[in-house]
Amino acid sequence: MMGVLQTHEALRVAKSRGLDLVEVNPKAVPPVCKIMDYGRFKYEEKKRENEARKRQSKVELKEVKLRPKTDDHDLDVKAKHIRRFLEEGNKVKVTCRFRGREITHPETAERQLVHFIEVTRDIALIEQPPRMEAKTMTILLGPKPDVRARAAKLLAERVEREKAEQLASKGKGGDDHEDEQGEDEDEDE
Repeated sequence: MMGVLQTHEALRVAKSRGLDLVEVNPKAVPPVCKIMDYGRFKYEEKKRENEARKRQSKVELKEVKLRPKTDDHDLDVKAKHIRRFLEEGNKVKVTCRFRGREITHPETAERQLVHFIEVTRDIALIEQPPRMEAKTMTILLGPKPDVRARAAKLLAERVEREKAEQLASKGKGGDDHEDEQGEDEDEDE
């Protein structure tokens, strides 16, 4: 805190310290400035943004397709896929496509889609109920907020584990090479 200074005086002080004069709030009277290393400030800001981006969970839209004649066992397998997608924090669009005369019995497709809603009730929110669009009937399921938070936590843990593994592998890099050389010498004898 240097108080109110003339611009040329503030620039002189910044240059004498080897730093930059950065305007923080131009609308204030008088304008507020800071003496800092601007390059380092931008570098640290970019680093913080990258770290935040790594920890951010991206919500993708996964799609599961089926037909009205899909067998019960196949529906169970698809239900497991839907649960996995939701637990990862992704949204799921379930599409039932009609072919030919199957369109005369839309209740079979609706029964299948309601089955998926029942199976995933504990972890899913219905973002779009069963709806007919041309020759397809679709629903859109999204993870509940607590499931999304759990998925974000798991993602952060995985990122930390990968960092630790990378650091460990860098530390082992030189040791593996020496062991290989020792083995080659034994083979020659």
